Amino acid sequence: MPTNEKCRNCEHTFDSSYEYCPYCGQEAIDNLTVGVLFSNTIENYFSIDARFFRSFATLMLKPGALARRFVDGKRLKYLHPAQFYLFISVIFFFIFSFTVREADTKVSQAIKKGLEQENNLNTLLVNADTLDINEAKRVLKKNQILIGLSDEELVELDSVMGSGPQLANITFGFKRELLDSLITAGAPLDHKFEAMGMKEDANAFSRRFYEQMLKFYEKQGGGILQVLYDTIPIAMFLLLPLFALFLKIFYWKPATFAHHLVFSFYFFTFIFTSFCAILLIHKVWQIPIAIEVLICFSFVIYLMFALRNFYRSSWKGAFFKAYIISFLYMLIIVPVAATGIILVAFMLY
Repeated sequence: MPTNEKCRNCEHTFDSSYEYCPYCGQEAIDNLTVGVLFSNTIENYFSIDARFFRSFATLMLKPGALARRFVDGKRLKYLHPAQFYLFISVIFFFIFSFTVREADTKVSQAIKKGLEQENNLNTLLVNADTLDINEAKRVLKKNQILIGLSDEELVELDSVMGSGPQLANITFGFKRELLDSLITAGAPLDHKFEAMGMKEDANAFSRRFYEQMLKFYEKQGGGILQVLYDTIPIAMFLLLPLFALFLKIFYWKPATFAHHLVFSFYFFTFIFTSFCAILLIHKVWQIPIAIEVLICFSFVIYLMFALRNFYRSSWKGAFFKAYIISFLYMLIIVPVAATGIILVAFMLY
């Protein structure tokens, strides 16, 4: 005699011989384990099936065709644009992380070496200045009568000439020797900020900026590139809709903003795929700068073909719009975004 099973999801009753609930599709035996949890996540977002290879080939060989087919309704045959973008971007930043680690180590060592050389140079300059000033004082004192200087004038001139260490503090913009001693002694932050030149009435942003400057000085720049790298994925995801906005400006009537987003997702996926190939090639062969420039130029050519195929515009219109969009995007959006990334990375350092 058949028994009944109650679905934990929709709470409908069905025959226990069923492996899945006929009402909602959930498995009849739902034993949630860590393996099941993560396997489902990976399967849902990073699955590689026939759709991936079909989408990948179309993306690389037929610019704009994949986005056009998705907008026209052929959506089960190809990967969703956001899913495709997420998959490729994860691969790119995984490969890029190895390069960043090497570069971060080199940058940290360079900053540390630069600060040490600056300190050594400061010491040398102080010693040289002190010797020169002392020599000048000795000559003046020896020839005081011949020059016609009184004792009072000689004392006043001596105070004006000062000494080397005073000049050194001015050179660096803040009292580094005092700051170093405060750091060593574990002094309160306000004392350190005062040595760095922060005003008493500084606002919250200025105080935060000085905190980051102090952290950068204490760590000697270690890890700053890694923080910058961690900020880039979020920035890139924000740059994508801005690119879609540019498309909306130049193609106001042919498509909705959602269509422009689909195009942008696939275009950025192509760029990330190309960068993945470049990084992998760099591991075995140093690509000449001239070839890298040609690769970057090829992105504009790809964009021209993609605009032609997706918006079904003329070759002339696609040519000019591809170059104008690329030029304005690189001239306005990218520099502003780069500045924002550096500022955010520094404030999160």
